[in-house]
Amino acid sequence: MSRLIQTPETTHRIYFQDCDMLGHLNNSRYFDYFLNAREDHTTAHYSLNMGELAREQKAAWVITKHHISYLKPANQGTTVRILSQLIHFDNSNLVLEMQMRNEDGTRLLALLWSEMTFVTMPAGTRTDHANDLMDLLEQLDVDGVSYDPDGFDERVKEVRQELKKQRRSAGGVE
Repeated sequence: MSRLIQTPETTHRIYFQDCDMLGHLNNSRYFDYFLNAREDHTTAHYSLNMGELAREQKAAWVITKHHISYLKPANQGTTVRILSQLIHFDNSNLVLEMQMRNEDGTRLLALLWSEMTFVTMPAGTRTDHANDLMDLLEQLDVDGVSYDPDGFDERVKEVRQELKKQRRSAGGVE
């Protein structure tokens, strides 16, 4: 079996209609860009359609909490790179990390953690992931990220430092 891409990425253009008066992506629109990118990633890389999964399993993930850090503006008309990865899961929960970077991927613009719980439909009660989902989540879980529910700010700092090192080693100017 081939190894699945744990951290897929795509590029997206920032549209005028999604921006504030300063030409920056509106804070609330970051969530749309992140979640749409993750849906693109799961469809393209894991052949996973969330609507079909919900109908088949009569269960779906609901977001219970977001942690977001806005670091640099995503400006109207620019292209951004969005990465998504699973950084934690258990029997009925998961945590996705999504990063928005500049087009070449060298600068972090925003970082989001989305905590989700798997619930039955339509009751909305917590339920365990099926065995095949647990197997998939095991393959997708990124080993290099140490998840701590209280460690969001530390994670933002870590990613920024990693990118800074990459820029320096590539001869980039700070």
